[in-house]
Amino acid sequence: MSDLDQLTQSLARNLKRWRNERGFTLDALAARSGVSRGMIIQIEQARTNPSVGTTVKLADALGVSITTLLDYEQGPHVRLVPPEQAVRMWSTPAGSHTTLLVGTEARGPLELWSWSLVPGEGSASDPHPQGTTELLHVVAGVLTLTVDGVEHTVPAGTSAVFEASAPHEYRNDGEEPVEMTMAVSIPPAR
Repeated sequence: MSDLDQLTQSLARNLKRWRNERGFTLDALAARSGVSRGMIIQIEQARTNPSVGTTVKLADALGVSITTLLDYEQGPHVRLVPPEQAVRMWSTPAGSHTTLLVGTEARGPLELWSWSLVPGEGSASDPHPQGTTELLHVVAGVLTLTVDGVEHTVPAGTSAVFEASAPHEYRNDGEEPVEMTMAVSIPPAR
């Protein structure tokens, strides 16, 4: 079984499990997430591999991290994630990519990400649920962070924190690759 097949099977199993655990019907989850009922059915039956955006919308609607949707195994208090188990969620032919490093459900989902953006590329994000906070640290290059239409220049060595319930975007307008680490804290589902 390929990595993609494993990911599709894990997502199918965990989406159904969390939807049932939350007591959401297919229609209720569709309404909360903005993802069509038909797409949710296809995901739960492992007949499709959804986009990162769709996966984020479903995770946000369920009040869990993407990590939890992809792997429900809850082990001991310390969980090591070797590099080969980190999940590449997004990439472009030019070389930009994001990797979900680790996540937890303690006091609401918490995720740690590694980002790489090549010059001229970026990634926009829909607003997350109210109370979601993102923290980032730029290791190399100069990040252009846009939150609710306002641009912020974040050079290497600089960190930022912001409420992610507004539309936001990460761009590399410079000539060197941007490398950054980001943590996302999502409030628990009500």
